[in-house]
Amino acid sequence: MLELEHGFRVVDVHARVEPDEGRRPRPGLGDPEQLEREMHQAGVVRAVVYPSARDGDYLKANNAVARMSVGRPLVAFARIDGAREPGGGAGSRLRSLAGRGGDHTTPEDIEQYAYDDRFYGFKLHPEKDGVPPEPVLEQLAEVDLPVLVHGGEEMPPSAVADELLGHDIPIVLSHFGGHPLRVPLMDEAVDLLDDHDRLYLDTSVVRYRNPLERAIREHPDRVLFGSGAPHTHPNVAVMEILTLDVPEDAMKKVFSNNAGRVVEPLAPRQF
Repeated sequence: MLELEHGFRVVDVHARVEPDEGRRPRPGLGDPEQLEREMHQAGVVRAVVYPSARDGDYLKANNAVARMSVGRPLVAFARIDGAREPGGGAGSRLRSLAGRGGDHTTPEDIEQYAYDDRFYGFKLHPEKDGVPPEPVLEQLAEVDLPVLVHGGEEMPPSAVADELLGHDIPIVLSHFGGHPLRVPLMDEAVDLLDDHDRLYLDTSVVRYRNPLERAIREHPDRVLFGSGAPHTHPNVAVMEILTLDVPEDAMKKVFSNNAGRVVEPLAPRQF
């Protein structure tokens, strides 16, 4: 792809890398070198990264992603999990009682990651990894680092509100809470911004102009650019924002300023 030319400083709050070459669906996909090249093409100066889904403990994968981030414009988030199933239905409660197999993230793990200077936040995919129990959520509130939460049909915005937003945790809800491309869920997530000051939305794989423009106009300080790499090329994700009908000042906030307030190393460096 050709390099994009635009006058914005762009940082990305949503990219995934795969430290195990054998787990990449095809050569290059999820590779940090390829991600760095694609970021350069799109004018993205830094990006939050986290590992792919795993069965069992995420410690090894998290540490590998942190190592891969050294010397690159990448900011590592630790992926976490929990034994509870997302949602409040009877089936979810029964599965939670039965428990998800294996070990899960503990409050001590959260504290260790938070005070390890290689990690700057957390990634939670409730559909794949479950929801942490109360002690872990309390520890997340204590360390006060952002949590990037996959939002969609299995964990709709209403469930995010019930499960997570009652805690004082900065939550970045991916895909406007509407994966895969569920506009009513996106609208529901935008509505939640009125009542939850520590909720933010990332733009990864949203695609639709109306919810993007509505959120940026109504809450210009609460929308963060996310590419959704490697499934979406950062060039494509940046172009989707550049073509929106929103003020230039609001676009600057989405591309850089808002993320810099939520994720400390994404802020412009002061010399």
